[in-house]
Amino acid sequence: MSTGAEGGEFQRIADALRAEIGDGMYPVGHYLPPQRQLVVRFGVSRDTVQRALRVPVADGVIESRQGIGSRVLSAQTEERQHVHTSSALPTHSGRPALGPFIAEAFEAEDVTLDVATLTSESLEAHIWLQAERVRAGRIHPESISVRLLLPAQAATLVYPRLKGKDNTEDARPLDRLRRITQRHTESLRAALEDLRTEGLVNAVDVQVRTVPFTPTFKLYLLNETQALHGLYVLTERAMRLDDGEEVEALDVLGLGATLFHYMKDQEDSQGSLFVDSAQTWFDKHWTILGEDSSVQSPSVRPE
Repeated sequence: MSTGAEGGEFQRIADALRAEIGDGMYPVGHYLPPQRQLVVRFGVSRDTVQRALRVPVADGVIESRQGIGSRVLSAQTEERQHVHTSSALPTHSGRPALGPFIAEAFEAEDVTLDVATLTSESLEAHIWLQAERVRAGRIHPESISVRLLLPAQAATLVYPRLKGKDNTEDARPLDRLRRITQRHTESLRAALEDLRTEGLVNAVDVQVRTVPFTPTFKLYLLNETQALHGLYVLTERAMRLDDGEEVEALDVLGLGATLFHYMKDQEDSQGSLFVDSAQTWFDKHWTILGEDSSVQSPSVRPE
């Protein structure tokens, strides 16, 4: 039986899966990962995963059949990461989305991802999908290098927090954020390092460093040639805490942020200048402000 805290996780998992479908990670006609993988990825029971899958089933987004899996029926979902670009990669829905950019980056021989973000939740979902592409023999990277820049665990972040001046000292929203970040960062690392252990990728390097401030934007640098940059959007929303209590909180939703895409092309072009500037920003924060994270070895292993 699920605990009260875990019982509240099913909606978060359902929202994450709907967002990933809308983002083009799982096109119409394709299957979601097996339930056993979702159990490991989200760190919950199979019962909680099954509850989560009932939500997109009820909405007509997927169909789920015992012994076969969960197949995507529709990509029309509001939860998605919008990308504004002059050279959009195609998606099933025809709308620019983050998934194809990550997928294209993993088709390189040497994959390099530098990511600065509030949590690693969205990135971890994409990493798992690319790891499955490697296992299926659809892509063949020789090396994968990921540097992840996150807020320090000990930092007092501006958000998330409870609404109201009298609630600023309540640490439960931050504690929840830190546990989510820890779990998904460990899972991300495990997904990639397992590729090396299984002999599918020759070299895998995953490094995590933290900085002592609240991120106001997310940044993806892909193979040193492309950048995706988006400002976090502050919002008021209901939040279910780990003890099952539902509260009103101030938070940011990564999927509410439009990502702007830049590519290195002509010398001194706007795209080239932005990618170079963003890479310099990342490298300086990584070397000068960044400190090694406590997440240094995987504790979540795929079954």
